[in-house]
This record gives sequence, C-alpha cells and structure tokens, in this order.
Amino acid sequence: MPYGPASILRDVLRNERAATVIREHLPGIEDDWTHVQFRHGTLRQVTGVASATRANPAAVERLYAALASVPETPVTGEYVEEPPIVVSDDYEAADIPLGSAHAEQPTTVPRWRVFELVLHGPAHGNPFTDVELSAEFRRGDRTLTATGFYDGDGVYRIRLMPDEEGDWSYRTSSNARSLDTISGTFDCGAAVSGEHGPVRVHGRFHFRYADGTRYLPVGTTAYAWTHQDEKVERSTLQSLAEAPFNKIRMGVFPKSYDHNTEEPERYPFEGSPATGWDFRRPNPAFFRHLEGRIEQLRDLGVEADLILFHPYDRWGFSDMGADADARYLRYVVARLSSHANVWWSLANEYDLMWAKDAAHWHRAAAVIGESDPHGHLMSVHNWVDLYDNSADWVTHSSIQRTPEGTSAWRERWGKPVTIDELGYEGDIDWGWGNLTPQELIRRCWEGVVRGGYVTHGECYLDEEDALWWSKGGTLKGESTARLRFLRSVLEQTPADAPGIDPLASDFDFPTGGVDQRYYLTYFGVSQPRRRSFLLDEGIRCRAEIIDTWNMTITELPDVYEGSFTLSLPALPYIAVRLRTVADGGQ
Repeated sequence: MPYGPASILRDVLRNERAATVIREHLPGIEDDWTHVQFRHGTLRQVTGVASATRANPAAVERLYAALASVPETPVTGEYVEEPPIVVSDDYEAADIPLGSAHAEQPTTVPRWRVFELVLHGPAHGNPFTDVELSAEFRRGDRTLTATGFYDGDGVYRIRLMPDEEGDWSYRTSSNARSLDTISGTFDCGAAVSGEHGPVRVHGRFHFRYADGTRYLPVGTTAYAWTHQDEKVERSTLQSLAEAPFNKIRMGVFPKSYDHNTEEPERYPFEGSPATGWDFRRPNPAFFRHLEGRIEQLRDLGVEADLILFHPYDRWGFSDMGADADARYLRYVVARLSSHANVWWSLANEYDLMWAKDAAHWHRAAAVIGESDPHGHLMSVHNWVDLYDNSADWVTHSSIQRTPEGTSAWRERWGKPVTIDELGYEGDIDWGWGNLTPQELIRRCWEGVVRGGYVTHGECYLDEEDALWWSKGGTLKGESTARLRFLRSVLEQTPADAPGIDPLASDFDFPTGGVDQRYYLTYFGVSQPRRRSFLLDEGIRCRAEIIDTWNMTITELPDVYEGSFTLSLPALPYIAVRLRTVADGGQ
C-alpha cells in the first residue's frame, strides 16, 4: 500500500525512497522550526502547515503522486517509552540517622509568600529521580501536602504558600533516611501590602484574588522573554512596570519560530543540542532563573500564565514521552506552585502538538492536580480547534479566536473566557501579526463588552529582531495606552459586581455591563450619528460617550429614562456608557 494523506511523517521518513520524495517536495522540512511536531503529524496535517504546500494544492497533489509508487514500509513498534524508574526504600544505608539532614527555614513568612524548608542531604546516584520527598503542613484542622525537589549540590527544598495567618507545623517524609521525619514550626504573618493572594474563579464567569479583591485581567504575550539576554529581560520588566498589563503569557520551554532562532543561554535539562538531553536530570540553574523572573512579575502585580508545553520546538522538549512529561510537571509544580501569581497553561496551541494524544492533557492535569496543594488556575489554549473546556479540571477557557463568540463560549462551558490570542498589532508577514492598533483595540473592546477578558500582543519588526510577542523588550505600538484606558473603564464597573456580563442587545451592536445598573454599548468600526436606547421602567441613567481610540469620556448633561435617543460624534470606535443614578450616574 502506498503512502498517502493519513501516513505519519516519521514513518514515511524511515523509507529511503519515500524520504527522498519528501525532501524534494517539502524542502527544509527536517529543519523546520516545528520539525519535532511534524514527525508525529499525518501528511495531511504537515502539508496543511508546511510553507511549500499550505497554500498550493497542486504541490500537494504532486507530492502524493510521487509517493504513489513507493510501497509502505511496515511499522515495527520501534517507538517505545523509556523503562520505568523504580524508587528504592533504602536510598541511604540503614545506619544513617533519621532526620539527620541539616535544615534551614524562616521563623515567619507573610501570607501568600513562599515558605521554604532547605535540607542539605545526600547527592549520590540521581537525586532527581532516586529521592522522594514531601512534607505535611498543618494549620489547625487543615492539612496541605507539598512535594519537595532536588536543587543540585546536595540541596533539597520544600515550598508552601501559607494562606492563613497563625502558627503552622510540618513533618517531612522521604525514602532518604536523613530527609525523613524532620519537623518544625513557623508563623504566617500578615500579607505584604498590596498583595492579595492567588487568583480564583468568582461568580462563574469572573476572577478575584484570594482575599476577595476583584481581579480584571488585561494580559499581554511574550512567549520567550525569559530566554533572552539580561539586557532584553530587564527591558521587558521595565516595559511591564510602565504598562497596564496584569497578566503575561510566557513559556517554560524556549521557543523556535520566526524571529526567535537564537539558542538560549540556559536549557531546562542537562545536555546540549549536539549531545541530546537527559530528561531525568533537570537543570536547576534554568529553573532558578525562571522563578526569579516570576518573583519580579509578582512585585509588579503581574500574573504569570505559564505555558507548560508548546509545539514550536527544535530541541525535543515537546516529545519527551509520557513518563518524562510527568516528571517534568511534578518538578515544575514542586518549584513554582508556592508562588501566588502562577497560572498553569497546559499548552499553547494544543492541537498543533501532534506528539500528544487527547489523553495526554487529562494525564497532565491529573499530575498537576495531585502535585499542587494550592489549586492554581488551569487551562488549555488552542490553535484551530477549541479545547473541550467542559473538563472539570479546566478553570477557564483560553482561546485563540476573534471575540465575536465570547458570549456563546461563556454559555457553552459556564466558565470565564480569556481570549488570549485575538491577533497582534504589528507589521510582520503573517496576517495574525500585522493588525493595525485600531483593529486590535476594536477586538479587545468587543471581547470585554461580550463578557470576556482579553490579551494584548505586538509584532513590530526592528533591526535587532526583538518582537515583543516573542522576546519581550520594548513596547512600540499604539494599543498599549488604549488598553490602559480600557482597563480604567473596566475598573469603573460597580465595585460589588464581579465584572462585565453580556446584556440583552439589539442585533447590530453588543452591550455588556451589570443588569439594570451599568451598560456599555460598543459600536466598533461603525460611526452612527445617533442611537436610540430603551431602559426598563424605573431606571434612570446618566450617559457618557466614550471615544475608545482618543481615550476621552464625555458626560452628557441630562438624566435619561424610558426611550431616548443620543446624538453621537459619527466616528468609529465609540462606546456609550449608561450608569444608573444610584450607581454613580450623578
């Protein structure tokens, strides 16, 4: 049987004649930025995204015609998982005293900050996989279990984010005798001023911090910002300090894609691109650097939406195998779950990760759920096919689409909607990355008025090839200031409301707000000179005209009720806000 659209690329490449055809018709395919994922794709999938064929049906037909005369080589089950790791109960000799490792800890820690128990213990063998370590933390009748991790050079760490003021106690468990049965106490004090704890879902479709403070996400994206040189990373932090963003989407792993082709300074595992990777030995320096940046984001009031897997990979981190994936996840969660500003994004564009089957995401979520004592937010981000966000472990939907479907997605899954990719302001080749700033702001307002939350992105070319979307650095676009304005409007929603919900609207323009109290109607690119409104009986409102591009709010002098018509400036990107007199409308 010849090869065809359903054939897997890695199987095709095992046949010498077929591999020759592939290299002729898909030049450079084995050097592509996502070749690690391409190996696991069908030829139908690969030709749909490869540069030589994605917009050239005739080229696809020529490829299949050339393959038609090549008999398929049977697959022999060559691809197998690594042998399982068996953890021994006698990692240390019986004469090593229980709990003899030197321990260090603070006596007090602020609420929602990181309590860290440092243990100086054994280093023989491979402590990353040979040693199991955890601690049971108690506060009154409550018990939380945190997993420890090896940080190199004989150092082990167990971290917890205490969420309740008062006295806490702990006791360790380990198969290494010197790390076992170590106990102690510490005091959890008041939270640091301005810190509110981790973000939780609230009111079904919205978010708030653990202390009850409302959280209204206005995000941005800089996928590989922690994989740049010190100058660029510091520039990113400075840009964030001056920007309105309170969330950033960012990858744990480095990224290989257009405008991001350099090798990073650090890698997540021991090894090198030339020699390969030891997935049983994480690189502590890599993760120390990452967590240091997460702490700096916390100090800026920015949530770190951490992408745990992505397809833009030339190193093999997207195809480690199920056991290595699980070990990696446990290590990341053990190190980072004690940071209040962490969210777990299982994937960027899960449906491009052809090395993962559908069950992978459920397995990954289970590993995280078992390892994270603090229950951070968790999502899966799509490329084309929306993920089934009805899964009980999905806390909110993370979507790549334009925002017109926001209200429907809310109703479909009954969860908050974050439109994390609705396009990028910029001037690159790709259509998704050369939106005008006006169009990006239009999409953001559409998403918000329809009851969702939005994420900014920017892709402007420069001489140093430093695009914000990929590397961070310096923001260049015009949308950032307008998103600051949008955030200020969001924050003017009545304080006792969780956020903006979609409200009954006419067929042509969306309205959102708080029913019978606060209304936002957005006209997008349209430019009406007047607009009629109808309020329920007994509702009296003040009206404001919001120019979302020029960032102005003009309050009209009258109080309105019943049916009325407002004169508008006949400009695009206008919104009308109606606030009841009781809710600050006078």
